[in-house]
Amino acid sequence: MTIRLIVNADDYGRSANISRGIRQAHVHGIVTSTTCMMNMPDVVNDIRIASDETPRLGLGVHLVLTAGRPLLPAQKVSSLVQADGSFLKLEKLVARHAELDGGEARAEWRAQIDKFMNAAGRKPTHLDSHHHSSYFTPALFQSMLELADEYKLPIRLPIATGAGASLLELPVELVEPMMESAPRLLSTFLPRHPDAFYASFYDERATHQELRRIFENLHDGSFEVMSHPGYSDPELADSSGYAKQRETELEILTSAAVLDEIKKRNIELISFAQL
Repeated sequence: MTIRLIVNADDYGRSANISRGIRQAHVHGIVTSTTCMMNMPDVVNDIRIASDETPRLGLGVHLVLTAGRPLLPAQKVSSLVQADGSFLKLEKLVARHAELDGGEARAEWRAQIDKFMNAAGRKPTHLDSHHHSSYFTPALFQSMLELADEYKLPIRLPIATGAGASLLELPVELVEPMMESAPRLLSTFLPRHPDAFYASFYDERATHQELRRIFENLHDGSFEVMSHPGYSDPELADSSGYAKQRETELEILTSAAVLDEIKKRNIELISFAQL
């Protein structure tokens, strides 16, 4: 039996301290992959540091619609932004999901991918999205899949295993159309992806016990576990409800107990580049 596991750390580049924590979780723990928020001010420098200090850490793009400002001029992505030109906050994006323009999202996400390639000098290892926003509507998911096909990139699955909802805890009003469209879109575009995706290692469930439960359910194949390690700071605590929790995740992901569990179960740690 061969178990291949990707442990992806979301939000690389959101702050220098989050990026530093992710690199620590890779060097001293089980994190193999991360995804970069290309509209954040520190991200280009953080990518350069990762290329120098952690060359085996997989670097993907964390497609953004719900934080900061777009890379494109606001008038080119008018369905995605507030009056001040910044991205809609998560709740407003969900409330306005029917008005979102998939073509505008695709153009903005292409700009984010291209910025990554300019910074890193290579293609990203894969695509996923901040707050899972690329899975909020069939049009957004199709735009993500079109980019994955264009750049020949793997993706994070929209359908999570073992989570409270079948599609990444989406708001109820978004679940039904995505339940209908996601399998069809996946079969049309046939992107590379792990066999299953686990999103349950998060917040109150970011525990040794939850990781052990996930590991116990793995079998032949390739899998992804989502994580959010990092170091907190006052600025992050003021702007996010997920700050100190990142340090808890970092401690668990670098613990001797988790490393021993990986070794005991003969789990091969990989990145999306090895799919």
